[in-house]
Amino acid sequence: MTEVSSADLDFSEALERVGEHDPNAAAAKAKEQLDSLDSVTLNIAVTGETGTGKSAFINAFRGLNDDDDNSAPTGVTETTKQATMYTHPTKPNVRLWDLPGTGMPNFKANKFLKEVKFETYDLFIIVSSERFKENDVFLAKEIQKKQKNFYFVRTKIDNDVWSVAKTKNFDEQQVLGTIRENCHRNLKELGKPKVFLISSYDLGKYDFQDLVDTLESELSEHKRFALVQSVPVCSLAMLEKKKAVMEQFIWLAALGSSLGAIIPFPLLSLAIDKTVLTTYLISCHNVLGLNEESLIKLSEKMNKPLSQLKSAIKTPLALAVIDKLAIRPRTAMTKPVKSLDDVLDARFLVTSFVNASEAFKTTCTVLRGALNDMINDMRQVLQTAGLNE
Repeated sequence: MTEVSSADLDFSEALERVGEHDPNAAAAKAKEQLDSLDSVTLNIAVTGETGTGKSAFINAFRGLNDDDDNSAPTGVTETTKQATMYTHPTKPNVRLWDLPGTGMPNFKANKFLKEVKFETYDLFIIVSSERFKENDVFLAKEIQKKQKNFYFVRTKIDNDVWSVAKTKNFDEQQVLGTIRENCHRNLKELGKPKVFLISSYDLGKYDFQDLVDTLESELSEHKRFALVQSVPVCSLAMLEKKKAVMEQFIWLAALGSSLGAIIPFPLLSLAIDKTVLTTYLISCHNVLGLNEESLIKLSEKMNKPLSQLKSAIKTPLALAVIDKLAIRPRTAMTKPVKSLDDVLDARFLVTSFVNASEAFKTTCTVLRGALNDMINDMRQVLQTAGLNE
């Protein structure tokens, strides 16, 4: 599938995209493709010299703190003796692999390359916390030979900035520019590859957004979807990126739901399959960071009361999803919350249509409105948390 907004598709084009002209077959195919989005695996290898912060980066990418359950162990000495897989807590099809450090005293290049199993990974992230060294360049060259993509990440940027922040004539952009130039100087054998400056403890700063944009542009569509779904919402810009990705698949949910109970007789009603809609909306809820676990992490990171963040969620649709998942404390409800079925019924005004084309068009409109509601609520959550950029 190529990217296209649901707003750009009419019913006949949607049928053509799934390769079926029979409405029932198209509905089944749409549901199958929607389900497949969560089954395509993305394997990201993270490597580099010992002590560069590989594990901290892996934890941050997965939205975890270093002391959370199932986090990658961190330390000042090498904690990774063999390639270790860490799945994303809510998207297990996204896997980050912590490879043994290339700076270990007993590091042997040939043995390392033999054990890497390049075919396992979709891309490589080479991490350094100071300057990129000979082993980093060596590894990048070998990755190139295997026709795999690699990306250089310079970590612990917050420490570098903090160490000079109180000096006379401090200029953060100048500091960042000096670090970039130093990295490029050490990577000159590779031309001038892009280097991403990252703080694993504040992904909203520096180049994390740029890194995700770059990875996204160089992955296949389904793997791109897996990537953007999995990264934490650390800024308003990241929220907008997630919105754009979720919008691309509204048409699939609309097609799968609006044809779910078609009856092949003239003028008989076409029912909306709200199970498909609910699944899609819950997926949006989790991807956008409105779920309980994500809000808790945000509360801890920004030192804001969890209740304050939750109070920013106000739209009936978002509250109905939360209620559906049974995660909103009853004591926090100031008034009864409508069920998700009732909210959807109200948006459809009626629950049956004369033809599939009408159902598809209306369902797309309802889902776009629902997604916008969730986006607006998450914007308010981020602003309440103090993440306004």
